[in-house]
Amino acid sequence: MAQGAGAARLSIGMVRTFALSATLLLGACVSAPPPTAAPPPPHPIAKPERPNFILEGTARQGGVLYGYAPSFARVVTINGVAVPVASDGRFLIAFDRDAVPDATLDAELADGTHVMRMLAVAAGDWRIENVDASLTANVPSAEFQARRPAELARIAASRNLNPQSDGWRQAFIWPAKGRISGLFGSQRIYRGTPGSYHSGVDVAAATGTPFVAPADGVVVLAAVDETFTLEGHLLIVDHGMGLSSAFLHCASLAVKEGDLVRQGQVLGTVGATGRATGPHLHWGMKWHDARLDPVRLTGPMP
Repeated sequence: MAQGAGAARLSIGMVRTFALSATLLLGACVSAPPPTAAPPPPHPIAKPERPNFILEGTARQGGVLYGYAPSFARVVTINGVAVPVASDGRFLIAFDRDAVPDATLDAELADGTHVMRMLAVAAGDWRIENVDASLTANVPSAEFQARRPAELARIAASRNLNPQSDGWRQAFIWPAKGRISGLFGSQRIYRGTPGSYHSGVDVAAATGTPFVAPADGVVVLAAVDETFTLEGHLLIVDHGMGLSSAFLHCASLAVKEGDLVRQGQVLGTVGATGRATGPHLHWGMKWHDARLDPVRLTGPMP
């Protein structure tokens, strides 16, 4: 009897041990994490957001064209001239008063391929006056000949500073309001010989009338204490990306070189310094070497 009872207890113990082992094994199976999934295949190369140029406006002599470069553009040029491009791909290009009728916009992408866009440049509508007289050459004075080279060198140096500014992105405003007494691009033809064209827009105003910044920028030249032979008290503001404004014949200047100016900020007062027949603000604009019509950026005088 004792042996039978012992054997029974042993059998029961073995059963319990087996059941416990099975339970632990089952629990281990249930709680074990799922097998690691295989890594996904590598993502395909992202397609460019902009496969081509996006342009806003019309290419026109004396005008400005804004746009976005193709994605992954490494270098952008127009007719072989480098075009600065912002980090978001936005840029501007402009066309001289006498720009050729066609232009090639070229973007070299990171992989070495090129995206090209051909542009037809519309002719400007300039006021041309034919005069029945011979063109008379003005003989410069000895003082002018002595001073002018240094003035031109200073102007050229200021335009090569290229300070950082986002003013070029803004909608430009008129720096002064009044009667327009001189149009950009206007020209006289003397018995078939063209004279120099007017390189800016003139706004007639009384001496001492304040004028303001048409957009944000950096003052790169301010002839505060001296007058240039032609321009008088000259002020040049760089708006970034090669776009700049020049204000001529000022009576006084309220800013100095290196100043950051904001759109609408008073820059100085209208005058008749330099070579001027009366008080007015001459506003000239350039994109690199191209002379532009400010009206193309502001719209008509309000």
